[in-house]
Amino acid sequence: MKISLGTDHAGFRLKEKVKALLESLGHEVADFGTFSPEAVDYPIFVRPAAEAVARGECERGIVFGGSGNGEAMTANKVRGIRCAVCWNEESARLSRQHNDANVLSLGERLVPEELAFAMVRLWLKTPFEGGRHARRIAQLDVP
Repeated sequence: MKISLGTDHAGFRLKEKVKALLESLGHEVADFGTFSPEAVDYPIFVRPAAEAVARGECERGIVFGGSGNGEAMTANKVRGIRCAVCWNEESARLSRQHNDANVLSLGERLVPEELAFAMVRLWLKTPFEGGRHARRIAQLDVP
């Protein structure tokens, strides 16, 4: 799977560690930055990561920040993106299973590293169950 990554300075360290995890699992990564822990504005890096998913260049995306909230808000402004801020394994699983989230948002200041790794693994392998949720999700992408 090809996965886009985007972060600000507050999520930089977690992005780098998740990037290594993804590559070790055999995934291809498109890293849209940032590339250091120096202060930056997150939309500059998060929006291109989300747009790559919306254009179909990447199958999924993961964005990072201090809390993950601003990054999710930015990603969700891109048509076709369903970005979920997740804080535990259950929220990550349900974001895929019920909401067909195609972008995951993680807060480095709020989620311990090992939990983030577990959430990423679970989020990547959880399928969308479709059914009654499919109609509602499809409506999100209609002009």
